[in-house]
Amino acid sequence: MGPTAVGKSWLALALARRLGNAEILSVDSMQVYRGMDIGTAKPTAAERAHVQHHLIDLIDPHETMDIVDFARAHDSAMVDMHQRSRQAVLAGGTGLYIRAVVDRLEPPPRYPEVMARLENEPDTVGLHHRLRQVDPTAAARMEPNNRRRVLRAL
Repeated sequence: MGPTAVGKSWLALALARRLGNAEILSVDSMQVYRGMDIGTAKPTAAERAHVQHHLIDLIDPHETMDIVDFARAHDSAMVDMHQRSRQAVLAGGTGLYIRAVVDRLEPPPRYPEVMARLENEPDTVGLHHRLRQVDPTAAARMEPNNRRRVLRAL
């Protein structure tokens, strides 16, 4: 785990090659998107040809994947690998995704009607103000204009 482009993929590839019967499971929230290769420092096609990679290029950029979707995809890949007697090497920079698969985090309860109402609110700063009222600690950790994080926290 670490920031983009520090060598996580290279290290995972080297480890998988050394183990011989290993495949790489990406635990990066952005590498799941097709076409977002450069900004996410995805392993190249040549690197992927040497060792099987999973959880890369799963969805198009207009689609969404939350932690529950990711955990399901991870579990499916793990079952496949287990059936073929393959070991997993995790590589990526998204701490929440890593914790979700290593610590088996339970997703928070979903309230679709509340989320729909919040998503229709046009004023992101107003949403941040509302977050400050209910969870000042969470609000202090994020920019008022980061709509995605504010909505998730609410």
